[in-house]
Amino acid sequence: MGGVALLARQAGHTVSGSDQNVYPPMSTQLELAGIELCEGYNPEDITNEVDQVIIGNAMSRGNPIVEYVLNNNLPYRSGPQWLAENVLSNRWVLAVAGTHGKTTTSSMLAWILEYADLNPGFLIGGVPANFGLSARYGDYPFFVVEADEYDTAFFDKRSKFVHYQPRTCVLNNLEFDHADIFEDVGAIKKQFHHLVRIVPGEGKLIVNGGDPNLDDVIEMGRWTPIEKFSVAGEYWSIGSCTEDGKQFNVCVDGKVAAQVSWTMHGAHNRLNALAAIAAARHAGVPVEQACEALGRFEGIKRRMEVLGEIGGITVYDDFAHHPTAIIETLSAVKEVSGDGRVLAVLEPRSNTMRMGVHKKRLLDSLQQADNIYLFQPDNIDWNLADLARHSSASASVYDDVADIIKDVITQAQPGDHVVIMSNGGFESIHTRLMQALEQQAA
Repeated sequence: MGGVALLARQAGHTVSGSDQNVYPPMSTQLELAGIELCEGYNPEDITNEVDQVIIGNAMSRGNPIVEYVLNNNLPYRSGPQWLAENVLSNRWVLAVAGTHGKTTTSSMLAWILEYADLNPGFLIGGVPANFGLSARYGDYPFFVVEADEYDTAFFDKRSKFVHYQPRTCVLNNLEFDHADIFEDVGAIKKQFHHLVRIVPGEGKLIVNGGDPNLDDVIEMGRWTPIEKFSVAGEYWSIGSCTEDGKQFNVCVDGKVAAQVSWTMHGAHNRLNALAAIAAARHAGVPVEQACEALGRFEGIKRRMEVLGEIGGITVYDDFAHHPTAIIETLSAVKEVSGDGRVLAVLEPRSNTMRMGVHKKRLLDSLQQADNIYLFQPDNIDWNLADLARHSSASASVYDDVADIIKDVITQAQPGDHVVIMSNGGFESIHTRLMQALEQQAA
């Protein structure tokens, strides 16, 4: 919704918004764009001059502003519907869908198009460092959108991505998630099928060939040419790769087409790059130019973002909140950790995590770490201590962030890598830990 607000502002509208607990980097973007942010959901913040209210999918019946809008018959739209009607109309939309990697792949793709002087618009659920913004109107025709399968709004229970009508569509992967709205993985497959149904015959599907759930989606029916990517064995594949992942070959139909030399690491990011390169080629960017662009890709805030190195201890901020994403993040850090240890700090904050859907896989996903620090939120109805006692790696559970910080700075050694994983603000643990490390090093 913050990105939608930025696009509306760039289109010349006066924009304000109501939300709770907004934190950087989005709050900073909104302030710099001149968008008024109202704390809380107070009907008096909707003035008589408002022409339209855009309602995000976090809003539900009973919310004071939602009830005010309905009672006063004010015109309203969902964010995806507004985007489709006001930004995406008559544009070449490149949509990136999947349980994991949407933000990173979308950011890579937008940067490749930018590097090729195509000045794309984009709406991304993070802040690509190359742009410093999560949304931009851009020039016609190209627009890159992170295509989320979560539902659209309380009045539109379809997945967001069915509004976007992509010409180029990336399907990165598919796993069970969002247990608060999907009863099983089959329900998610059906929504992905609905997305596939609206990609035109002259478009292109870029699909992870190593994902059996996506195979099921494709078997439901497709009307669009398809190009598959995977580590090996598909039309797009990864060739030779250095041990630290900083260089790898991109292969097309079994032959090396170009090489990527970059600062990123992790097998998941190499697959994300492959998908972005394939999607960009459909938009007319040669493979060699796309690989050259990735050499200047600077990453995304909160996606394995290095916050700093203090006293030889490197601290990362990562958005991982699903067992598979946790595995991928820790694997990527292990590529560059050398002899140093990996210390994993996790807040299980997503709706699915709080419901305990992934708790059986959560412990296994963390076992690559040498030390594990688990935060027990108040609003979770299962006890993380039940997991910690079965961990092979050293694992502790905390109900106070200050205690996590105290233990981390006591136990961390030069050469260690501390990975903080949460899809929320996590009580500003990132800033507080960095400050504590600086005080200790002083």
